[in-house]
Amino acid sequence: MLVQRDGELGAIREALAEAARGRSSLTVVTGPLGAGRSALLHALFRCTAPGAARPLWATAAPEERDVPFGVVRQLLDGLLLDGLPAKEEPPGGDGPCDDVLGKSEGRPDAVRHPPEPTGADVDADTAGGDPGTVADALLALPAEPGTHAPPLILVDDLHWADAPSLRWLARAASRPDGPGLVLVCSVRNGEPGARDTLVRDLVENADRVLRPAPLGLAATGALVREHLGGAAEEEFVHACHRVTGGRPLFLVSLLSELGGTGRPPLAAHVPLVRAARPEQLHERVVSALGRQTPAVRAAAAALATLRVDVADGGVLHALLARLAALDDAGVGAVLRSLRELGLVEHGAGEDGGGTRFVQPGIREAVERALGPAERRQRHADAARLLHELGRPAEEVAAQLEAVERGGCPWAVPVLRDAADRARRRGAPDRAVRYLRRALLDVPDQGPARARLLVELAAAELPFDASAAESHLAQALPLLPTATERAAAALVLAPCVVAPLTPGGAEMLREAADDLAAADGASGKPEEEPGEEALRLEARLRYAGFTDPGRLTDATDRLRTADAAVHSAGGRELLAVLLHATTLGAAAEASEVARRAHAVLERLPASEPGPGSEIQLVLVSLMAADAVEAVESWLDAAEEHPAHRGADALRHSRRALLHVARGRLPRAREELERVLTAAGTVGAENRDFVLGVLCAVALSARDTRLGSLVVAEARDSAVSPLQDVLAGMVRMPEQARAGDPAAALETAMECGRQLEAVGWRNPVLFPWRPWAVSLAQRTGDHHLAHTLATVEYARARQWGAPVGVGRALRLLARTTGVAERVDMLRESVSVLRGSANELELLMALRDLGRLLGDGAEAREVLREAGRLAAACGAPWPADRREPGPARSAGAERAALTRTENRVALLVVTGFTNREIAAELEVSVRAVEKHLTHVYRKFGVKGRRGLSAHLYETEVNAAE
Repeated sequence: MLVQRDGELGAIREALAEAARGRSSLTVVTGPLGAGRSALLHALFRCTAPGAARPLWATAAPEERDVPFGVVRQLLDGLLLDGLPAKEEPPGGDGPCDDVLGKSEGRPDAVRHPPEPTGADVDADTAGGDPGTVADALLALPAEPGTHAPPLILVDDLHWADAPSLRWLARAASRPDGPGLVLVCSVRNGEPGARDTLVRDLVENADRVLRPAPLGLAATGALVREHLGGAAEEEFVHACHRVTGGRPLFLVSLLSELGGTGRPPLAAHVPLVRAARPEQLHERVVSALGRQTPAVRAAAAALATLRVDVADGGVLHALLARLAALDDAGVGAVLRSLRELGLVEHGAGEDGGGTRFVQPGIREAVERALGPAERRQRHADAARLLHELGRPAEEVAAQLEAVERGGCPWAVPVLRDAADRARRRGAPDRAVRYLRRALLDVPDQGPARARLLVELAAAELPFDASAAESHLAQALPLLPTATERAAAALVLAPCVVAPLTPGGAEMLREAADDLAAADGASGKPEEEPGEEALRLEARLRYAGFTDPGRLTDATDRLRTADAAVHSAGGRELLAVLLHATTLGAAAEASEVARRAHAVLERLPASEPGPGSEIQLVLVSLMAADAVEAVESWLDAAEEHPAHRGADALRHSRRALLHVARGRLPRAREELERVLTAAGTVGAENRDFVLGVLCAVALSARDTRLGSLVVAEARDSAVSPLQDVLAGMVRMPEQARAGDPAAALETAMECGRQLEAVGWRNPVLFPWRPWAVSLAQRTGDHHLAHTLATVEYARARQWGAPVGVGRALRLLARTTGVAERVDMLRESVSVLRGSANELELLMALRDLGRLLGDGAEAREVLREAGRLAAACGAPWPADRREPGPARSAGAERAALTRTENRVALLVVTGFTNREIAAELEVSVRAVEKHLTHVYRKFGVKGRRGLSAHLYETEVNAAE
C-alpha cells in the first residue's frame, strides 16, 4: 500500500509524457534508511498498467560491484522475461493494486513483480553477445509493441552499481536522439557508494531528485488500519507516528511486529508500541551499518554504548573520539554519515550536542550486533572514560550495570552516589539496580558489604519489602556493633507509623534486645537509653497497638518518659505513647494534652511531612479537644521546603483540624484537595488519611466520602482500624436505605471490635452516639438509654469537653423531660469550653427546641443560628416556632409546644400513661396530641415517628 506519494508519482508521469515525445530523463529518489525509496520503485514496477509504460527492473548489490554490466544484465534479463505471460499473483508480490501511472489501453491489467537480481548468472551468450554491445542496443529500445508507452527503467540501490553499468545509465539518460526512455534510480543517503564519483555525477545531473517526506498522521493511520485492521484510535496512531518518525520502513516493521500480538490498535495498547523492537528493522540497521566504513561502525557502537544524550557537543566529540579511536575531524565526519544514513538525529545545538539515535530500537540493534565480550569491554571502557572526565555518577553507573565484576576501586563509590541521586529524584528502582551492581565489587563478607546491603534495603523498602527484609537479615550479622545493627534494623521502619511484617517486627525486637545487652555490659544506666533504643521502642510499641495489655503498659511508660522530649528519638516514643494512651482513653485528656503540647513545642516544623510523628500528636490533641496550638505549627511547617510534595498528607492534617473545630465546609474543601493532590499516600500514612476521611464523612454524613473509606479498606486493609472505619461509615448508608436495624447491628459490631483491642476513646470512635439514635429509631429505648449512660461515663473518665458535652446531649434524649433541660444546659456549658462549635450548635438547638416558646428559647436558637453559618449547617429561616424537627415540605405544619413535648417523650420511650403523668394531663389528651403529630408528619405509629425525626436530624445536619 503506497500512501502520501502523489507528488513523486506525478513527477514520474511527467517524465513519461516527455519520453513519449522523444526526450529521455533521469529521476533519482533519495533519502535516509527507511524513507520508502525502494517501496516507491516497487510500486512503479508492480502497479504500472501495461500500455502506460514498459518497466524493466534491476537491483544493485554490493557483492556485484565488480561484475561488469551487472545492473545492465538484470535489465536484459527483464527484457527477455518481458515477453512471457504476466503472472496474476507473483511470488512475494503485494497482490493487486491500482495503476499508479495510468490505465492500459492495449491489454488487460496485469500485476508485475521485479525479477530476482540475477547479475552474473545471465551470461553474454544468453543476452545475445558481448554485454557492452547488447547494452548499447538497449539504447534503441522501442516503446511497448503496439503502444506508445516508453521504457521505464527502474534501478534500486544505485549506490552499489558497477562502474560500466553506471556509465551506461548516464549515457541512456542523456542521449539526444532515439526513442525516449525514463530512468528512475534510488540512492540511499549516507552509503559509502553514494559518494562514488560516477554516482554523484548521476545524482547531480539528474533531471529530477525526489526526496520522499516522512509520512504524516493521516498516512500513518491508513497504514495502521491496513496492517492491524479495525478502527485505529487516535492515541495509538499518534504513538506509532512518534516512535517511527513517519518513516515507512520503520512503520511497516513496527506494524508487522504488533500484528503478531493480535492486539487491536487501541489507546490501551500504546505501551506495546513504545516497547516494540521489530526484528525486521534490527536486521536492516545491522545490514546498513555492516557496509559502512570501520570508523562509522566504531562510532555507532560507541554512541550506542554511551546510552546517554550529551548536550555539550565538545564533550560528545571527546567521548566518541576516545571510544572509537578517532580524531576530531574523524568524529565530525562519521556523525555526518550516521545522520545522512538516518540512524541518528541532531540536537538543538550546532556543535553536535544532543546527537542521539532516532529511536531506541536502533541503539539496541547496534549494541546487539556486538558480541557479548566486545559489548562488555566497550561498557567498561566507557565507564572508565566517563569517570575520568568527571561525568555525572548516573552516567558512569549506567555503563557499570552492563559490566561484570571489574575490580575497579572507584566503582562502588560511584554506584552508591548514583543510587543516592536516583532516590532523591524519585527513581528507587534505578537506585536498587545500581546498588545490586555494586554488590559485585565488594567482598562476600565484612562490614563494607553489610553497609551496602543496608543501603539496598532502604532503596527496596518502598516497593519490595520482602527483598528489603532479606537483605537486612544478611547485613545484621556482619555489622560490628549493636548500635550499628540497631540503626540498620530501623531501615525496616523509617517512621514510627510504618507498617511492619511479623518478620520485620521480630528483627526489631532482636536488635532492641541486642542493644540493651550491649548497654548493660557497658554500664550505661537504663534510664538513659540512646536514640536507637528509643526509636526501636517507639516502633515496637506502635506495632503492638492492637494488644490491650500493651496499651495499658504504654500509659505507665508515658508517665516516666518526660525527659525523652528533648531528643528526636524520645519525641517519636512520646508520640507513640500518647497515641496509645489516647486510643485506650487510659489517662485524662488534660494530661494527654499537656504532654502532647510539650512534644509539639519541640517538634521542628522543618521535619519531613510524610511519616513524621506529627500525625500521632495531632490525633491525640484532637481527641483531647486541645487543638489551639496546632494551626500555627501547621502554618510554619507548610512554608518549609521539606513538606513540598506531600500535598495529600498536608491537606488531611488541615481537614482533621477543621473537623475538631466543627467547621465542615472547610474540612470538605481540604479533603477535595486530598483526593486531587499529586502523588500517592504511602502505607505509613494510610490509616491517618483514612481516619480523616471517616471523620469528615460521619460529621457531614457524606456518603461519597464514606464510599471511598469502604473501598480503600476493602482494597488495602493493613490494620484493624480500617475495618472499623469502614463499618462506621456504612451505618448512615444503611439507615438512609431504610434498614435501621442493620445499621444498629453494624454500630454494635464496630463497638465490639474496638472493645476487643482496647480502643475505648469516645471522641475518636463515636459509634455509641450513632447507636443511640438508631436504637431510638427501632424503638429499643432501653438499649438507647444504656448506651447513652455508658457513653457519658466514658466521656467523663476521658474528660475532653467535646466528648462530655456530646454525651450529655445524647443522655438527655433518653431521659425524662424534667432532667432533660438541666442536662442540655450543662451540655451547653461544657461545650462552651470546647473547640468544636458544631457540637455546641447541636446542644443549643436541642435546648432551644425543648424550651419551646419564650425569650430564652429564642435567644438560644439565635445563637445556634449564628454558629450554623460558621459550621456550614443548614438552619431554617423561620425560627419563631421551634420544634423537635423542622419540615422541609410545605404540607407539614409546625408542632405546638405541647405536641412538641409529647413527640419528644414518645421517641424517648415513654408510654402514653407515663407521658400523661409527666405532663399532668389525661391519657386521652396524650392520645389526641399524638394523633395530631402523626397527621402533621404523615407517619403511622411510634416507630414511624421515631424514623421521621431521625431522618429530619440527618437532613438538618446535611
